[in-house]
Amino acid sequence: MNPTFRQLTVFLAVAEQGSITAAAQACHITQPTVSMQMKELSDTIGLPLYEQIGKRLYLTAAGEALAETARAMSDEWERFEQGIAAMKGHTRGKLRVTVASTAKYFVPRILGSFCGRYPEVDIALEILNRDQIVQRLSVNADDLYIMSMPPDEIDLVKQAFVANPLVVVAPATHRLARKRRLALSDLAGESFILREPGSGTRLAGDAHFAGLGFKPKIRLELGSNEAIKQAVAVGLGMTVLSRHALNPKTDGGTLAVLRVAEFPVHSNWWVVYPRGKRLSPIANVFLEHLSAMAKKLAVG
Repeated sequence: MNPTFRQLTVFLAVAEQGSITAAAQACHITQPTVSMQMKELSDTIGLPLYEQIGKRLYLTAAGEALAETARAMSDEWERFEQGIAAMKGHTRGKLRVTVASTAKYFVPRILGSFCGRYPEVDIALEILNRDQIVQRLSVNADDLYIMSMPPDEIDLVKQAFVANPLVVVAPATHRLARKRRLALSDLAGESFILREPGSGTRLAGDAHFAGLGFKPKIRLELGSNEAIKQAVAVGLGMTVLSRHALNPKTDGGTLAVLRVAEFPVHSNWWVVYPRGKRLSPIANVFLEHLSAMAKKLAVG
């Protein structure tokens, strides 16, 4: 079998995008060209690589195996290109980072300063919930991942770089907002608006409540911190959020952090990647930059 590197690159785009049209757009080529490349590649392999059901493509077993191989080859070639650039005294190439949705409140500052220092580095950033990040981790789809609750089922290299305190937040007009000290039992009759099951914030909050023997009365479950803050602001309930999700300038007049015993929940933001993965030169430079930025990201 002698598939070309170009065919493997196009196939990887098909595998990642889930459609011929999206792969054509990602590769900046026409749909007929993608279809022709895929037919030639399937003929070379001798097995179908995907099935189309409706508008969505699904990889066959052969396709899954080829995607894994193509991804490894692509990563290796990218490391080679970055290594050559480093030998020439340059830092250029692409960095793929996937982050948990709550990290969007501080990751842009990290990336902004990194790109300012290394303008020849292109950043591919994905902002996803925890379950989606775990899925990408399982197939080694990116260079680095930033999340608050790394999965135990995947063998990872983990580096904590900044605290992620979780606090109880209520409307600024709530009767408990001015109390200097609250017991957890004071919240027993309150309604809670929490993140969706499976999110890092929800997992950490649930584990903390369970450890204290407290069962919150859940009124709503929402998949967005912004939606939760708006719901809390209009009096639908209180919540548990990362301090990183709170902006004193925009949230200070509508939301209040309650002084509840056993809070904040002490957790961390982690940068992780699969154990055994060989990081690219740019990924290693980014890890150094992340460590240098940690103090500036600290919240109380």
